[in-house]
Amino acid sequence: MNHNLVYVVGLGPGDAQLLTAQARAALQSAEVLCGYTVYVELVRPLFPEKEVYATGMTREIDRCRWALETAQRGKTVALVCSGDAGVYGMASPLLELAAQYPGVQVEIVPGLTAALSGAAVLGAPLAHDFCVISLSDRLTPWAVIEKRLACAAAGDFCVALYNPSSKGRADYLKKAVQILLSGGKAPETVCGLVRNIGREGQTARLLTLAELENTAVDMFTTVFIGNDATRNLGGKMVTPRGYHGV
Repeated sequence: MNHNLVYVVGLGPGDAQLLTAQARAALQSAEVLCGYTVYVELVRPLFPEKEVYATGMTREIDRCRWALETAQRGKTVALVCSGDAGVYGMASPLLELAAQYPGVQVEIVPGLTAALSGAAVLGAPLAHDFCVISLSDRLTPWAVIEKRLACAAAGDFCVALYNPSSKGRADYLKKAVQILLSGGKAPETVCGLVRNIGREGQTARLLTLAELENTAVDMFTTVFIGNDATRNLGGKMVTPRGYHGV
């Protein structure tokens, strides 16, 4: 067993079937599981014998420091997060702090991010160039988010929207849709919603961008917005791999 090691493990959407073999092996070899309480609980039943350190939301830096300090004392730690460790995950803050803990090795273990697992539920919405944008302005100024949405519309990218709404941001998806519409996306653009991806109670639906503007969603939902070529084919959201006739 490696010691003085932190694995940063992306768990995917949470279902054990969608946990990669590499992630499972890292969790198995770790002596301690560390992470946000909700995410630790997703895998705790698979490893009931493991020591666990869990904290609530907004304690990301505390968890990173704890993981690095514990590894520095000679243990192998798995710092877990949902989706992919490098996509709005814990890989970045941990690596930013790692230089302060000489002798600690860090290994990033990728996982299935919501853009990909949700896309599979809908069909093939991201088969051409796409971007992923979070609507949460907790760590990113809303002015920056607005600019990125406008650029995505101007470039006719397919878009996966993370964190589309919360109690404190109830109108953020509506505002995002308005930016995309004013930036050139057509009202009839095919869109999709997937809630509770890979978990109990998973739901999905297709709708147009115009309909999406006044649709209520929550933090458990990932929103998909097509490009000009995206179609609803037999109830599946499909973006062709190329622009036909170009």
